[in-house]
Amino acid sequence: MPGEQRNAPRTRRELLDAAARALIEHGPGVSLDAVARVAGVSKGGLLHHFRTKQALLTGLIDEWFGRYDVMVESLLEPEGTPGRWARAHIRATFAPDENDLWSHPSVVTALLGVPEVQQRIDAAAARWRQQTDSDGLHPQRADLISRALDGVTLADLLWRGQETAQERDNTRDLLLKLTEQTGPLV
Repeated sequence: MPGEQRNAPRTRRELLDAAARALIEHGPGVSLDAVARVAGVSKGGLLHHFRTKQALLTGLIDEWFGRYDVMVESLLEPEGTPGRWARAHIRATFAPDENDLWSHPSVVTALLGVPEVQQRIDAAAARWRQQTDSDGLHPQRADLISRALDGVTLADLLWRGQETAQERDNTRDLLLKLTEQTGPLV
C-alpha cells in the first residue's frame, strides 16, 4: 500500500501465509519462485527473509507453534489450579482455526521432509508434555489426554470434515471431564 511503512515481522508473517497457500496449490515440491509469486514479492524479497526453502519451512512450523502457544497461554486458568495446562491444551486443540492452511496435507508433507522441522516438533511436543505432566493430574490422566490430543490433531489432518461438530464437542468435553479429578484412572 502506498505510504505504508515496511514492517519486517508483518512481512515475514505474510510470506509464511503465502508459503502455506503455495504449498497447497503446488504441493510439497513448491519452488521459492512459486512462493514469491503467491506472496506478490520478488524472489529476492523472499530470500531477504528466508535464505533457503528449509528456512522458509522451518519458519512455517515456528509460526504455527508460536500461534498455538499464545492461544494455550491465553486459555490458562489461575496458577495453582490442577489441570490448567491440560484444559488449555484441550481447548486450544479444539478451537476453530481461522488459518486452516496449517493443517493441510501438502503443508504437513513438506514440513515433515525437513530435519530441522522434526527437531522443532520434538521440542514442542516435549514442552507441551512437560506442561501437562507437571499440571497436578495423575500421570495416567496426563498421558491419556496428551495421546488423545495427538490423535485428534492427526484425525483432523487425515479425515478432515468426516466428523460432525457435535462429535468434536463430545470428544472435547470428555477430555475436559478427565481433568476434573486428579487421581489415577484405574
